Amino acid sequence: MTTVVISPYRATKFLDRAGNFWVYLQYALGLRAIGCDVHWLERLEQPGPGWEGIDASPAEQAELLHRTLSRFGISNRPILYTTESENGGGFEPSFVGIAEREAEKTLRRADLLLNFHQTIHPELLARVKRSALVDIDPGLLQYWISSGQLDVPDHDVYFTTGETVGTPSAAFPDAGIDWVHIRPPVFLDQWPFRPPPGPAPFTTVSSWHGHEYILEGDGYWDNNKRVSWVEFVELPKLTDQPLEIATFFGSKDASDRLILELNGWRVRHAVDVAGTADDYRSYVQSSRGEFSCAKPSCMRFQNAWVSDRTLCYLASGRPAVVQDTGPSAYLPSGEGLHRFTTPEEAAAAIDAVNADYERNCRAAREIAEAYFDATKIARLIVEAALRPGAGAVPIIGQTAPT
Repeated sequence: MTTVVISPYRATKFLDRAGNFWVYLQYALGLRAIGCDVHWLERLEQPGPGWEGIDASPAEQAELLHRTLSRFGISNRPILYTTESENGGGFEPSFVGIAEREAEKTLRRADLLLNFHQTIHPELLARVKRSALVDIDPGLLQYWISSGQLDVPDHDVYFTTGETVGTPSAAFPDAGIDWVHIRPPVFLDQWPFRPPPGPAPFTTVSSWHGHEYILEGDGYWDNNKRVSWVEFVELPKLTDQPLEIATFFGSKDASDRLILELNGWRVRHAVDVAGTADDYRSYVQSSRGEFSCAKPSCMRFQNAWVSDRTLCYLASGRPAVVQDTGPSAYLPSGEGLHRFTTPEEAAAAIDAVNADYERNCRAAREIAEAYFDATKIARLIVEAALRPGAGAVPIIGQTAPT
């Protein structure tokens, strides 16, 4: 049995925002489904804002993550650690909720560490036989590395979910790395096709103002999703379809929320609708479809990015209307998945979905099955990571379904 340790980034810190948790869970479930022994490795941090009033001690974080993973069939106790010196000096982790001896033994026998933590300490990588970095921020990661803003330790293999990364069509450097292309996964068994709902809004769960500013030259540019959403604030006036956004507004975002509501948006608190993994799934599947914007970097870099959240909608048979992030060799646009660049295009896409809703629902599921099946992607990951010298592994499906 192949032992794989996956190393998410801040999943436990924001375990009450389950969309982030699902990103990594899809990989873990895909690996488990193909027979891998899956373990979870994560550096614990102080919990995020949604934990106020909750016992958020490291031990409680560890126990909550263990219970959550166990419900999805991943019963191995997570390897959680804290350290005050990970980014400098010696590396002396303190393990939480698991004995040090057991944690070290698992790392030493692991065949692969699948890493999403870009600044993981090299001494952790040295504990495993092989390591693979997974890039889920295509364009940004390569830009940060190439501009010297991010020092990523050496890995044996480098995966990217960015279709254009390392290709002639990329609007950003490849950072001198030989990237292996994969697609973001969705574990289909956990996201079954559901019959179309009754009257319901198009929804999404989105960040808003996360203090993400990108250094470029002598200045910065704003890469928060707020920038993109503001361009579409009047969209409800262009369609009869109810639109809803679930996000996390801070105290300084009160005026933004008011503007959204005055323009016809329904606004929910993300923690209320997506505070647990089950809540998040229920919210997606009770929606009529998804409408969502992307971070400005996706359009700036033209990375053909597709959100892991959008895959959950598609797998559930919920059509998605999402911002166009650049030309794609395989992403369809027009049935099941519609991509837009202007408010007018977005409104037209929503109306097109509603004009033939059941057909769009079927097409959405077909897209998820054809291109984003977590078990198929997990097999590609294991094959590419554990067969050095075998050459690049082709990504699943090269053209859009007809």
